[in-house]
Amino acid sequence: MSHNSYLTASQQKTRKKNLFILSILTILIIVTFIISMNTGVIKLTPMEVLSTLFGQGDAQQQLILFEFRLPRIIVAVLVGMGLAISGAILQGISRNALADPGILGINAGAGLMVMLFISFFPATAAAPVFLLPVLAFIGSGMTAILIYALSYKRHEGITPMRLLLTGIAVAAGISSAMIVLTLRLSPENYQFVATWLAGSIWGSNWKFVLALLPWLIVLLPFVYSKSRVLNVLNLGELTAVGLGASIEKERRWLLAASVGLAGASVSVSGGIGFVGLIAPHLARQLVGAKHQILLPASALVGGLLVLMADTIGRSLLEPSEIPAGIVVAVLGAPYFLYLLARLKQ
Repeated sequence: MSHNSYLTASQQKTRKKNLFILSILTILIIVTFIISMNTGVIKLTPMEVLSTLFGQGDAQQQLILFEFRLPRIIVAVLVGMGLAISGAILQGISRNALADPGILGINAGAGLMVMLFISFFPATAAAPVFLLPVLAFIGSGMTAILIYALSYKRHEGITPMRLLLTGIAVAAGISSAMIVLTLRLSPENYQFVATWLAGSIWGSNWKFVLALLPWLIVLLPFVYSKSRVLNVLNLGELTAVGLGASIEKERRWLLAASVGLAGASVSVSGGIGFVGLIAPHLARQLVGAKHQILLPASALVGGLLVLMADTIGRSLLEPSEIPAGIVVAVLGAPYFLYLLARLKQ
């Protein structure tokens, strides 16, 4: 067998394996989706869910499924996908295994803008729903620019460790500002902000699905079209320049996409951290480092992770809820420490 034919056979084997993994992840999301539809204070059997989906359920079953559970489940999946792709982009452009929109402070920047808005407008107002992702994008974008400017040095560019430390410092400062802001909130808004900061999927109706969906429809294909650029950036700046990549221009476009995905996701889900860290790492373990397959795998792992966290949070202490952000943090914090220890070796 010639080298070329062996390479082709090897590539075909890898492609089949990756497609199998993507199929398994999709099936797991569908299974978790079905379990989540059956989970809640008011129980619906699988047959009741199925009949309601086909228009055969009674008024109460239709209200529970279509107005409460389905929008929340879809938002959880979309948020997981958005945060996971945002984290994959940040890890790619910074070559930092610990890069994540939560750890770097981008989520905190989005949260600060959302909190400022809520401080002056009712959290339940209908009109701001579509405005929240825009405000979150502005807040996360300003934070990203600040972190980028503080991390950049003329002769060295951006080093992974300096980016991480700068992001952590900026996130701490923003978190302090948010704590001060909570002092002027009314009791109702304070309760909302406390829930939001814990990472609860609070955007649980169809308006929030429609507010989030356009951001993902536009940004996910754009990021995927930049897969080859991310592969080149992973090789290092000197190699990327040698291959003809315009590093700073591409970084800015990709950073803007990452900020948009994180900001829009955080605006409807609250401060869910670690998804952008865990999902790309797990996906990389499953399908490798090529972004053409890594990005779809990260999106599926992220969607599955947030959906599972929200389902567990809703069912563990019924009728009370544990915010999805806390469930993710229980898994994410030890994983972060594990990665940190491994990188020091």
